Amino acid sequence: MNEKKGGKLILAILQEDDYEATVEELNHHQIYVTKLSSTGGFLKRRNITVMIGVEESQLDTALSILKTCAGHRQSTAYAMPSSGSYYPGSGSAVPVPTVIGGATVFVLDVDTMAKF
Repeated sequence: MNEKKGGKLILAILQEDDYEATVEELNHHQIYVTKLSSTGGFLKRRNITVMIGVEESQLDTALSILKTCAGHRQSTAYAMPSSGSYYPGSGSAVPVPTVIGGATVFVLDVDTMAKF
């Protein structure tokens, strides 16, 4: 049994599209993840909940990876203008800046972590 006193438990709700890249980057830093079955809508997209047990020294790294890989970021979506538009090119899609991604993260204190 590998038992350590203290640590942190991170529960993170990620958009499904961000899951693979986030877990790959966490694993690259020897931070391992347990995927939990979850349901619900996150900006009307599927989500995934992950559970991450880390030592205090790994907490900042894990949170930084979650923010970078699964946090809010700017993208461009293309929208069709309304049918009442009277400007040139109104039949073409118009680029619209959009915020994508986003994670909800909970950090909990843990008295003991054990791996059997």
